[in-house]
Amino acid sequence: MALGYREIKKDIFKAYDIRGLYPEEIDDDVAYRIARAFVVAMKCKRVVVGHDMRESAETFVPATIRGLIDQGADVIPIGLSSTPMYYFAVNHLNADAGIQCSASHNPAEYNGYKMTGPGAVPSIAFVSNEELWKMACAGEFPEPSEKGKLLPHQDVRDAYAEAVLDNAGIRDFGGLKLVVDCGNGMGGYVLPGIFQRVGNEPIRLYWRLDGSFPNHEANPLKTETLLTLRDRVVDEGADLGVAFDGDGDRVAFVDEKGNIIPGDFVTALIAREMLKKKPGARILYDLRSSWVVPEEIRKAGGEAVECRVGHGLIKKQMREEGGYFAGELSSHYYFSDFYTTDNGDLAMLNMIKLLLHEGKPASEIVAPLRRYYHSGEINSEVQDVQAVLKRLAAKYDGSAKRTTWLDGYKAEFDDWWFNVRPSNTEPLIRLNLEAKTRELMQEKVEELLREIRS
Repeated sequence: MALGYREIKKDIFKAYDIRGLYPEEIDDDVAYRIARAFVVAMKCKRVVVGHDMRESAETFVPATIRGLIDQGADVIPIGLSSTPMYYFAVNHLNADAGIQCSASHNPAEYNGYKMTGPGAVPSIAFVSNEELWKMACAGEFPEPSEKGKLLPHQDVRDAYAEAVLDNAGIRDFGGLKLVVDCGNGMGGYVLPGIFQRVGNEPIRLYWRLDGSFPNHEANPLKTETLLTLRDRVVDEGADLGVAFDGDGDRVAFVDEKGNIIPGDFVTALIAREMLKKKPGARILYDLRSSWVVPEEIRKAGGEAVECRVGHGLIKKQMREEGGYFAGELSSHYYFSDFYTTDNGDLAMLNMIKLLLHEGKPASEIVAPLRRYYHSGEINSEVQDVQAVLKRLAAKYDGSAKRTTWLDGYKAEFDDWWFNVRPSNTEPLIRLNLEAKTRELMQEKVEELLREIRS
């Protein structure tokens, strides 16, 4: 490590992005060094830089831009941006790389990066985050032949709104009444342009940008963050509730009765709409998803393909295998015809299309999908993750009709299945389990947790 540089914590370099407490773990000096390392590793010349509404952006973003320029890259600043809008900008502005300064759904005291190469392909396809960490720690960067330039600011908000509406093929919401919770995140910046263009004014919850997240954490995966939305949908007699995370790439939905629509059910429902555009297409779903998902994809004429968890892996598989659409239990939805990126706005537009096409309440559309009993994700802290996985395989291999090691260990039986996979970042094991009856689901969850935690 170069003299005078502070040590950089390795664990802020996650599997797919970079996130840490600001300024304790990732300060402006660390940002500067990561930016220089990024240019060296990616050999990029033209970099889009966007950021979310976090208060630390005021100094964090300039430090990042300074590092890029000092290492010889030209910077195209797009200012405030959701992550999907940033992915769009990398393509729209013909950049060969991009950095979004954001800590996604993490609380206010965090900041970090989502980084891409050309075409908004995740940077981990070109350089591992571990390698970036090593380079940033060393702090020894080759001097470029000349410094880069700060190019004029580009506002892509209007172009983005037009592009998502064109992609979804919708310009009229048919008088649907919507309640939309942006959690004080970037949805409040991007969505006005989309709704104005279709002449629909939703009931707004927390659209004012505020990086301190005064109302609730901008993480729709946590059911407690959806309480206000659920109540408001029922009180207003709305057709659908929509909740975005802090940077706008994840989105959750609530039916007209205030019931949360599980993320894997949303995959199945959007797949129906996508398969109308491209009959017979290959649809990816993550291996934690309900049996309902592949069943519904096939029923709609699509090819259902199970995939691993995580945006870097899913985008790679979509590109390599011609996946048309993909969905994760965690409410990330990926569109190959929109730069193979995850996009909360497109997911919302496709759910609205579904409601209009089906012409019945969301709860009635979802009801037939509620035919199995899913445990949800249950975490257990363990000392030796691999030993636990081997022990489970030894116990269940003989009786399962199908087992895979696609992502952790998964075993399927006639009337239930389970997947146990290690966390990418902590000494945790994550269990997902589904059965044909509630009683069997509860029985098997207890059985698996005894095995995992023994």
